[in-house]
Amino acid sequence: MASSLESNKLMAGILTAGIIAMGAGVVSRMIYSPEMPEENAYHVAVEETGATAATETAEEPIEVRLASASVEAGEAAAKKCAACHTFDPGNENKIGPGLYDVYGRPGGTHAGFSYSQAALEHNAPWDAAELDKFLTSPRTYMPGTKMAFAGISKPDERADVIAYLHSLNPDAPALPVAEAAPTADAPATPDEAPPDPDAAIEQAPEQTPEQGG
Repeated sequence: MASSLESNKLMAGILTAGIIAMGAGVVSRMIYSPEMPEENAYHVAVEETGATAATETAEEPIEVRLASASVEAGEAAAKKCAACHTFDPGNENKIGPGLYDVYGRPGGTHAGFSYSQAALEHNAPWDAAELDKFLTSPRTYMPGTKMAFAGISKPDERADVIAYLHSLNPDAPALPVAEAAPTADAPATPDEAPPDPDAAIEQAPEQTPEQGG
């Protein structure tokens, strides 16, 4: 009799524990049930602006930047190109063509270098304007170029490099110079001369005396 009672207690305890466990699971799912997203991705909110406003910044013309460009700074900046180009008078080719006399040289004409078809077809002289555009983003300005260099984003640094390249060519044409802005304080030229003060004095008319009758 006692053994049967103990068995009943044990079975009741197991049943109670099972009911509690099941109930706890249901309650926990009700409380902590997550809301699954429709897509398994996290979207970053980015403010959409016009492509021009996002990518373009106002910069001074190359002629203005060259006025304050530094050959020494350009030489230092050009060291990043030394793995592919030479800058000494030997002008030997490496991965890229020698750049000793590149300023003023028609594109795609350095002897012994195998240029891309894009460079051969472009064939414009490397003046300040062309170098400034090309160095900004070679692959954007000349699609199909072999040059893997990403470009120089800083306008002043590009001007320094161009000034340095210009200094390497003894026969290079002169760098462009920005035109001077007109002076705002220049005196205006009068259309007519000011009147003579003496001539402006009005004289009273002569009075005629009345005659008696």
